[in-house]
Amino acid sequence: MDNQVHNSIVSFIWGIADDCLRDVYVRGKYRDVILPMTVIRRLDAMLEETKPAVLSMKKQLDAAKIDNQWPALCNTAGQAFCNASPFLLKDLTSRAKAQTLKSDFIAYLDGFSPNVQVILDKFKFRNQIDTMVDADILGSVIEKFTSSDINLSPNPIYKDANKTILKHPGLDNHGMGTIFEELIRRFNEENNEEAGEHWTPRDVVELMADLVFMPIADKIKDASYSCYDGACGTGGMLTVAQDRLLTLAKRRGKEVAIHLFGQEINPETYAICTADMLLKGDGEEAEHIMYGSTLSDDQHASRQFDFMLSNPPYGKSWKTDAEKMGGKKEILDTRFNTYLENGDTMTMIPRTSDGQLLFLLNNVAKMKKDTELGSRIAEVHNGSSIFTGDAGSGESNARRYLIENDLVEAIIGLPDKMFYNTPLNTYIWILSNKKEQRRKGKIQLIDASGMKVPLRKNLGDKGCELTEENRHEIVRIFMDMEESEVSHIYDNSEFGYWSVVVERPLRLRVVPGKKVPDTVLKKAEERVQFERAMSSLPSDIDLSNWNAFARKCGLKATLLKKVRPYITEKDPLAFPVEGEADPDLRDTEIIPFTFDGGIERFFETEVIPFAPDAWIDEKSTKVGYELSFTKHFYKPMVFRSVQEIVDDLQALERETDGMLAEILEGVD
Repeated sequence: MDNQVHNSIVSFIWGIADDCLRDVYVRGKYRDVILPMTVIRRLDAMLEETKPAVLSMKKQLDAAKIDNQWPALCNTAGQAFCNASPFLLKDLTSRAKAQTLKSDFIAYLDGFSPNVQVILDKFKFRNQIDTMVDADILGSVIEKFTSSDINLSPNPIYKDANKTILKHPGLDNHGMGTIFEELIRRFNEENNEEAGEHWTPRDVVELMADLVFMPIADKIKDASYSCYDGACGTGGMLTVAQDRLLTLAKRRGKEVAIHLFGQEINPETYAICTADMLLKGDGEEAEHIMYGSTLSDDQHASRQFDFMLSNPPYGKSWKTDAEKMGGKKEILDTRFNTYLENGDTMTMIPRTSDGQLLFLLNNVAKMKKDTELGSRIAEVHNGSSIFTGDAGSGESNARRYLIENDLVEAIIGLPDKMFYNTPLNTYIWILSNKKEQRRKGKIQLIDASGMKVPLRKNLGDKGCELTEENRHEIVRIFMDMEESEVSHIYDNSEFGYWSVVVERPLRLRVVPGKKVPDTVLKKAEERVQFERAMSSLPSDIDLSNWNAFARKCGLKATLLKKVRPYITEKDPLAFPVEGEADPDLRDTEIIPFTFDGGIERFFETEVIPFAPDAWIDEKSTKVGYELSFTKHFYKPMVFRSVQEIVDDLQALERETDGMLAEILEGVD
């Protein structure tokens, strides 16, 4: 479709909002009318030619008393949807009375097939009817959308009866989808505070699609492929992925089909996504978009997919999902729990304040294992996913699972201010379960934070974008797997570490003169026993040795336990208390997997020389994984030498002397 035609249609629809809704709706609510009305008008235009045949078929079905009429009616309409009401949208422009218009419009909406009803319900469009009727704008909105000045039909409109002079070209499904996405983009810009929650910038989506498809472009066959997004929002990632795969296949002379699947929890964005699929003619794909939470109500649990792209919510609580799944500690979902080699369960469930890693694990659970290409995943996260969580935490365990199973190909650090709802840095994870040989056992980190151009005007928090050249360079660095200042390649073990608890003994000295409170020795008998024992201590008892004191004082263990905190004090020169560590001296050491000699060597060289009495609590040793871009791309500040500073000062002094001389000459 010609860009000029595309822009004129978008501008016309955008103008309907300003012309009809301005005094009735605030700007942020224009979308509540314009988006569903755009869907309705497109569907109406696609059904116009077959409307007589549909009504005729309905009459026959009614006469035959057939209940489920929709399959036959949709088949007659030649679409995945239909409208069985006696009206076309343009028929309603002749209604003079508001109440007649309202009742006929409702009857018209009720005539749509169930798949369209779902969209209207999720848009909550019927809630707008009374508002528009009361403001007397429903008729003008319908009239604008059915105007001859705009064509949302797949058929061209001509100026003459002989159809020789074209007025408006027909609008194919792809063109309609593009227009719909442009409207969504504009509304998102109008509502910057909401835009990033459901919409990923196109430049980021295109980069993700390239990172998923380019590495296997030459392996594409004449076949069907599937693409999934478990947080699909308005479906932008799915449609871009579809276009990219089809383009790559066409260039290589391959005939492919790509089936789209998704799930979305927000009702409006679910409606937009489903409507977008229908508007593009993808009736079957629209049925693959599910409504509900991917975490607690996975509606694609039994499926596996070739490609997966997603921008899950980050920094957002998933507490409600956790409760639906039985509570965080009781979640047994196999997507989020795995087993170690020794058979122990390893839970990968993060804190309830941020569930983004669960979406990545959900995708991993849907990877194909028995195909040549396996599955490829691209997913956007913030920094929390790469470093939050100590060893043994759900976040660290999730990273451990991904890295130890050699699923991570690369992580790409994007520039800050790339997204509408966060100014912070974001990262693209690239995963594959069929890595090429050179990538096996390795992870590539790419620092693309400097690859950007500023926007002339910020869109929410988005202040920059990736140009086509930026995207090509990032993909080139990834594909070439090159080592450079912005691209480092590490063995998987580089990111693992042991968290080791180092204990030191508790050393206590007995101080006989200390008083034990009455609240501790409540029973008179205990008080008597304690005082008798303390007054009759053997003269040779070593008060710096608690173990010896406990054996010789004659008090029972239970009573000793009560009084010990009050009759002792810590003394680094005292004897160690048998089997007890001093919690105040406890320390945790982080030992990289790459440390030569491992835990034992580290302990011998880094601990024993400074604390000869220390030992490792082996039961507390945990494995952790984290990826720190700050660490791996750290550039130490280069300070100027003293001589350089002195030279600059001397040059400045000479310059100012010359200026002073000129000033004094002027005075003379």
